Amino acid sequence: MPSNRISCPQPLRRKTWPLPLILGAMTTAALTLPAKAGQGSLDSIRSSGELVIGYRADAVPFSYDLPGGKQPVGYAIEICKQIAEAMKKELKLKELTLRYKAVDSKQRFPAVAEGQVDLECANTTNNRERRDKLGMAFTIPHYIAGTRMLVRKDSNIERVEDLGGKRVITTKGTTSAPLIKSKSQDLGLKLTLLECDDDQQCFNAVDKRQADAYLMDDILLYSFRASAPKPEDFAVVGKLLSIEPLSLMMSKKDPALKKFVDAEMGRLIRGGEVAKLYKQWFESPIPPKNANLNVPMNYLMRDSLKFPTDQVGD
Repeated sequence: MPSNRISCPQPLRRKTWPLPLILGAMTTAALTLPAKAGQGSLDSIRSSGELVIGYRADAVPFSYDLPGGKQPVGYAIEICKQIAEAMKKELKLKELTLRYKAVDSKQRFPAVAEGQVDLECANTTNNRERRDKLGMAFTIPHYIAGTRMLVRKDSNIERVEDLGGKRVITTKGTTSAPLIKSKSQDLGLKLTLLECDDDQQCFNAVDKRQADAYLMDDILLYSFRASAPKPEDFAVVGKLLSIEPLSLMMSKKDPALKKFVDAEMGRLIRGGEVAKLYKQWFESPIPPKNANLNVPMNYLMRDSLKFPTDQVGD
């Protein structure tokens, strides 16, 4: 008897939003599964029996590689696995193979635009520039993050005003760089802006005192602090500098795929699956070191689950 399980082979190797959060209900049509799988990627997935998932290799707890692991793990990865299971049923496939492709902060956009991946499952911010200029489409947010700073506790940095003359590092291709440039100009900070290729490099720069502060989504900062050999040496500080709705990303040219993913995200939210996955990845021990991030769901995230919508982002 053929198996109905999704097989997961070896992966391929190779942010701002104004306060308050804009919430609204998705239309009934948008939260209803399409009667017939549509065009573009869905037809291709049906023909090939394969769904290509883009992911970030170091975006704990959203998507990341384990030492020696054969496939990535994480909160966004688990959401996408459930979407894939629903897709397999909708397309009436006996098997749907998941193929993973690691992408960094810059590679993710051309990878989606050029069809190298069908769905990016990580920690990407949904904003107007990415929708309008880069041709990206986003589903209902799976997390609401805020931009803050990670510093060493002995740095005497507690707020953005303390960054005058300091070295601030951000990850290339993220929303943090233009944000801190604007803040620096407004406040006359005259700081030095550094950029790194990936999140781990940015954290390492602060750890080795090559940078004074790492500006990024707060949840990633908490995850790096929790996994550090001496978490007590680091602090996540400052008020929220922006609000970042993190969403699954796909091509804007493929409305049928977006309609399907939106519908399934709505079902997972209404059925409580997203809340369960949140508890698993943000409030419980996670691999590989069984560190617990201890990040309860913030009020913005709770509200977004009450009123799920993809109409977010500046």
